Amino acid sequence: MRAAATRGLTHLAITDHERIDGALAVRKVAPPELTIIVGEEIRSAECDLIGLYLEEAIPAGLPAADTARRIHEQGGLVGLPHPYDRFRSSGGARLLEAELDELLDVVDYIEVFNARLVGSGNHRAAELAARRKLPGAAVSDAHTVFEVAVSYVAVDGPVESAADLRAVLPGAKLVMSRGSYYARAVTPVAKIVQRWRGNSRRPGDVPPTSTPTASSSR
Repeated sequence: MRAAATRGLTHLAITDHERIDGALAVRKVAPPELTIIVGEEIRSAECDLIGLYLEEAIPAGLPAADTARRIHEQGGLVGLPHPYDRFRSSGGARLLEAELDELLDVVDYIEVFNARLVGSGNHRAAELAARRKLPGAAVSDAHTVFEVAVSYVAVDGPVESAADLRAVLPGAKLVMSRGSYYARAVTPVAKIVQRWRGNSRRPGDVPPTSTPTASSSR
């Protein structure tokens, strides 16, 4: 939070995996000049999805369409993160074309630049967003303080709600740069420390009524 404010961000989306308690806690203590967007990165049965402007966590393991529906029911935005990252099993590249088309019907934006992504995945994501006429976003995907604000979305006008963000995203300017490889090297150590603290990624409970078509872990 301090890094975001110091580096000039006005809004910070916190999207931990399968949990929003950290984002809710930060929102309570954030300075007036920094708006905290409570979000979550959710592993659906097919791929990861981002939910922004949430008040309740959404469980992992649901079909992607149901996950998106639950985000929208809270008045939130649905993002498709790193869809062509070949190093993440939770990307959307393994979806069949028909499945991806169906999912994109309920997506509000696509990550077209992820500061941690290596390879051609960002370029392919930008092509997908252009082809489907969906807004794109640039994200730091910060797992360390060093990476906060290396990439971000710049928009005109106030953003006080999900509706405001949805309205300004199509005309946004994307500021795109990469985090250092040093910061990425720290990530495995950080994961060990977080597991020791009891903050490891939560697998989520799949409701008995859902029928996931696939699952993966990392």
